[in-house]
Amino acid sequence: MNEELDFIFESTQENMLNAIKHLEKQLLNIRAGKASPSMLGSVMVEYYGSMTPLQQVANVNIPDARTITIQPFERKAIQDIEKAIMVANLGFNPMNNGESVIISVPPLTEERRRDLVKQAKSETEDAKIGIRNDRKVANNDIKKLDVSDDEKKIAEDNIQELTDKHIKKVESIFEYKEKEIMTI
Repeated sequence: MNEELDFIFESTQENMLNAIKHLEKQLLNIRAGKASPSMLGSVMVEYYGSMTPLQQVANVNIPDARTITIQPFERKAIQDIEKAIMVANLGFNPMNNGESVIISVPPLTEERRRDLVKQAKSETEDAKIGIRNDRKVANNDIKKLDVSDDEKKIAEDNIQELTDKHIKKVESIFEYKEKEIMTI
């Protein structure tokens, strides 16, 4: 292949890998029953007038499988942390003891597990769409090149193989997450 085709292939592969990384990050926010600091990854706290990630204003600990404790660096941030957790709409009911914020992670109901699987499936579909869009962009770029039709066909076949490989990876990530969510 020529340099332009190599560049298209490599940039497409990088974009597809980024779609997978994004999916993995999104799936971390979907809880599977056990307490985990990543459950609070999307929580933004108003801290000195700006929205700040929770991990930058407090220590998040997991003393047991059903409890999350949040120890703010400054005691006056406790109410702001509680409010931010409520606003994030994660289904948690934070409590504070004057020193830290405590969250009891309720066990998941069967219905809630199915909802979480639907949410994971939606994120998975978004990743697949992103990968297919990367394929479309690559194929359009290949068509614009001044190379032989045979080279274009080979390049498009290579992009399709890359797409299939990444779609299969996305599906295996989803299957693992689904199993994790549905396991009691």
